[in-house]
Amino acid sequence: MTLTLFGHPFSSYTQKVLIALWETGNQFDFRNLDPQEPAANREEWQRRWPMGKFPLLLDGDRPVAETSIIIEYLQLAHPGANRLLPADPMQALEVRFLDRFFDLHVMDAMQVAVDAKLGKLPMDPEAGRAIAAARLDRAYAWLEGTLAGRRWAAGETFTLADCAAAPALFYADWTHPIAESFPVLRAYRARLLAHPSVARAVEGGRPYRHYFPLGAPDRD
Repeated sequence: MTLTLFGHPFSSYTQKVLIALWETGNQFDFRNLDPQEPAANREEWQRRWPMGKFPLLLDGDRPVAETSIIIEYLQLAHPGANRLLPADPMQALEVRFLDRFFDLHVMDAMQVAVDAKLGKLPMDPEAGRAIAAARLDRAYAWLEGTLAGRRWAAGETFTLADCAAAPALFYADWTHPIAESFPVLRAYRARLLAHPSVARAVEGGRPYRHYFPLGAPDRD
């Protein structure tokens, strides 16, 4: 069956799934949901998933939503060249936990600053940024200790957790830079950005950097 991914190249969660697809070597058709792209892409996406969230994966006529579920689905239905979840259940649980940590404690923390800037939260943008900074510093400190001695998030193998970590840390560092007092985390982010599938996702989003509400820095 043909795999089709609906999403936006600058979207962190779209990038999370793109990284997984490239890691597993799956062939797929990408439907860009940018307003400048054909309206038919957005119309089909909304018909397939009325919740209005992206990315959305179609496997033939079967829709699969939510990034972590999409990647787990790929592991089951289209495992490809690289395994993104360990076969050992306890190791897989650690990977799933780290996946949730990056989504909930890094990406969601960063999103507070973005949503405040966009007027989606009833607070001044600077207040939103301060809240995000405090939450991110707590996450950064925890990750600094957890990642010590590891090449990737859960050990020596690139997994679902790294698919989540890459866009989360990419945008979080734009929002509240990772301090020099967290050298392990800074080095991990650098390894992620140098990893081929992650570098490809970053490059795909480059033309859309003007969309970043807080102002994209002139780096990365």
